[in-house]
Order: sequence, then structure tokens, then C-alpha cells
Amino acid sequence: MRATTKAWAIFSAGAVLCCFGVALAQSQQDVNLTLPQMLQRARAFKPMMDNDAAAVQRQASDAKLKHDVVKSLCLSDKLSQIHVAVSTASGRVDTLEAAVSHNDTDRAKHEFTIVQVLKDRSAALVSEANQCIGEDTGFIGESTVTVTIDPSIPNTDPSDFPMDPLVSTPPVLSSPTH
Repeated sequence: MRATTKAWAIFSAGAVLCCFGVALAQSQQDVNLTLPQMLQRARAFKPMMDNDAAAVQRQASDAKLKHDVVKSLCLSDKLSQIHVAVSTASGRVDTLEAAVSHNDTDRAKHEFTIVQVLKDRSAALVSEANQCIGEDTGFIGESTVTVTIDPSIPNTDPSDFPMDPLVSTPPVLSSPTH
């Protein structure tokens, strides 16, 4: 596995754990919510996440129109991750609805926390998408290269074998016992 892939995996895992921590802190604030309030709030997250996806989609479309491949790839990646979060959140809201209909408080709190995490992840991905950097298009026209060689450098090829190599004779073999 390449180092960049490992770094990306570590970064992604850290981001997810961070989001779970934020959601856990928020769930502590939302402890007093009733089951219908949890469901209502979770349903309200979907339009927010859809707006996040639409905003990144607009950025990706602009990057494609400008033929900015680097930024377009970055934004497409973020958009894909947002789409995964949105679809996962939709499934979790359905599960939350089932938990509320069965009056299963523990399951409902669990599903609500996951939906919160996914909403926070979507918002974080929008922030990351806003930081996508495109190709540097500051250079227009032809480039020229000027090479200056130091005149004090000898004009010989150092890889040539010398004509009169200095060969030393090996030392005479001697022993301390002879």
C-alpha cells in the first residue's frame, strides 16, 4: 500500500472518529428529546445534506467547465462521499421511524446519533470541498530555460579511465610469528 493511501486512510478514520465524538457531545445535549422530536429533527437533516450535495455539485460543474481536472477530481471525490452519507442517513431515518413506531428508545437514540454523525460528516465534506485546489494556470505562453555553466569546471569527462593509472604494489605479507 502506498504511503499516500495509508495517510488518506488514517486521515479518514480520524475524521470519522472526530465526527462520532461531536455527535456524541450533541447527543448529550439532545438527551431530553422525545422520540417524535428525534424523528422530526432527523428528517430535517436530509434537506440540509441535499443542499450540501447541491453546493458541491455546482462547484464540480464549474471546475469541469473550466477544464480544471485536479479540482474536478477532488470535488467529485467529496461529492461521492456526501452522496454515500445522504443515502446512509436516509436508511437510518427509516430505521429511526421503525424504532419510534415500536417505542424503542435505545434503538431510536442510536439511530438518531448516527444520523447526526452523517449530517456532520456531510458538513465537514463541504468544508473540505471548499479547500479543493485546482491546477495552477498562472503561466501563459512559452517557457524558456537558460543554462549557465561555470567556466571553472574542467572540460574533461570524469568517467574516462586515466591513461596512466596509479597502481600501488600490495604490501609484503608479514607475520608476527615469522
